[in-house]
Amino acid sequence: MSSPKHEKGLARVRYTAVFICLAAAFAVLTVWNINTGSVHISVGRIARIIFLRAGDETEIGIVWKLRLPRIIAAAVLGGGLALSGFLMQTFFGNPIAGPFVLGISSGSKLFVAIVMIVVLRFVNYVTSWMMVVAAFAGALIAMGFVLLAARSIKQMSMLLVAGIMISYICSAITEFLITFAKDSDIVNLHGWSQGRFSGTTWADVRFFVIVILVCFALVFLMSKPIGAYQMGESYAQSMGVNVRRFRVILILMSSLIAGCVTAFAGPISFVGIAVPHLIKMLLKSAKPILVIPASFLGGGVFCLLCDYIARTAFAPVELSISTVTALFGAPVVIAMLIRRHGQKS
Repeated sequence: MSSPKHEKGLARVRYTAVFICLAAAFAVLTVWNINTGSVHISVGRIARIIFLRAGDETEIGIVWKLRLPRIIAAAVLGGGLALSGFLMQTFFGNPIAGPFVLGISSGSKLFVAIVMIVVLRFVNYVTSWMMVVAAFAGALIAMGFVLLAARSIKQMSMLLVAGIMISYICSAITEFLITFAKDSDIVNLHGWSQGRFSGTTWADVRFFVIVILVCFALVFLMSKPIGAYQMGESYAQSMGVNVRRFRVILILMSSLIAGCVTAFAGPISFVGIAVPHLIKMLLKSAKPILVIPASFLGGGVFCLLCDYIARTAFAPVELSISTVTALFGAPVVIAMLIRRHGQKS
């Protein structure tokens, strides 16, 4: 039998290996995404453009105005989705909880649709703040309905059904609004609702990077109370955690992150469920101090890979990002449900 000290040593090696692999995958996918497109730019020229701002003016424009903002959006917003999913799974004690499955993204989509269709008739333009506030409000309201359902529903499968029903209701109201929208608004909303990282500007990047990274830092600082909460509310209270206030913070943080992602990239499916689950499998641990940064990095890697496939699989036609994330994420969720059912039977 191996000693506890030996097991701890093996665990540290595994944790280090997982983070190194994620960091390496992130670096490779970043270079790969910058390098690939309708205009091929060599790695050497990319380095000169990024670090020296030297080279062909067209290539500088492609890298700085198109590809870098898109890559940052995929990395940061993808990480935010995974983090939001982890917080929801912690809150509900449910591995299939996530912003897309529970209807949180659909709530955000509804309120953003209201801004893009209704509010634009009375104002000249919509700011990033307005989009994020609308998406946050929609996420909170949808989360409120999920919480009401969760008080009466204890079964994991039925909670999933409740989330899907909330998603359908929000989608139905959104489609009702679209019926009376202008053609230009319909085109804009349709493109946004499919989920995409393209069209991201540096103004968008500055805004969502601040919001998401501040939320990430706050969540990481909450690693210890999150770990206590995972052991049960009674244990968390015995460790000095104010459970009622803590639960409110979890709701607000997860809704703000999900709302911010939806405002800038549209509703993106399955990242919030699949990535935290895969990270826990790789780490063989649910410790928040490990899972939080690993999920954030893993979400970025997952979305960078999916965005690359969306851009290149049928070029010049570009797939929506949700199409690709669902293709890879849904099987993970199905496997998770089958595994949990097998363990219970």
